[in-house]
Amino acid sequence: MNLSHSIRFALRVRDKLFTWLVAGAFRKMGSRTTLAMPIRLGGEKFIEIGDRVFVGPGAWIETMADHGAQANEVVISIGSGTTMSGNCTITAVRKVEIGRNVLIARNVHISDHFHAFEDRGIPVKEQGISRVAAVIIHDGAWLGHGAVICPGVTIGKNAVIGANAVVREDVPDFSVAAGVPARIIRRAEALNSSNESS
Repeated sequence: MNLSHSIRFALRVRDKLFTWLVAGAFRKMGSRTTLAMPIRLGGEKFIEIGDRVFVGPGAWIETMADHGAQANEVVISIGSGTTMSGNCTITAVRKVEIGRNVLIARNVHISDHFHAFEDRGIPVKEQGISRVAAVIIHDGAWLGHGAVICPGVTIGKNAVIGANAVVREDVPDFSVAAGVPARIIRRAEALNSSNESS
């Protein structure tokens, strides 16, 4: 085993040990799940993570329990088989639900709320939050590098979100959305007809 393999092995062991140590703080932590360090966590008792989930280094996953979450409520859920690359952010007040086998690229931002900013006399960071609305990402979706998923959005099964897209409206099953703001550029019908003609 060369030095690079040894280092990678040591990092995997470290991340598995860290995951095992923090698992008890979560509402649920599935088997064979890995949280890679460094990671920022908050409100773990409101978070459920399924089996075989990988969360890459630099992630920030936090619930805002001080904004009204009930004691037994699940605010963030990540389904089994989901993979999240590095430097991703998930923050939630009410609900962010990520399905099974979702692929999340680097630098993706998912949130069910915005910062309030209407009062010009108060710094934005002191104005609290606004426009809280649940985010749901269905099984098998793929969120491209740098995508931003805004409050109230539902992303359909096996939908694809392009790199750096800002998603403000729902994306149907088996559709492709891209741009700022994101719009649908391909739908299931187009994908099926192109397969049939080839």
